[in-house]
Amino acid sequence: MNELPNDPLMLFSYVNMKLRDIYDSLDALCADMNISKEQLCARLATAGYEYSEQYNKFW
Repeated sequence: MNELPNDPLMLFSYVNMKLRDIYDSLDALCADMNISKEQLCARLATAGYEYSEQYNKFW
């Protein structure tokens, strides 16, 4: 995850902005950015966030 913010709160904000403005799913974001969905979800889970497919965002 080379171009993603290291800080969990910044990562949360960055990913949600991308999901809101550009990508219609987490799978599309991960494929386009060439990042592991499992690693991204695990990283955000350590900060207390989980992905909602229904709302296409972490919360």
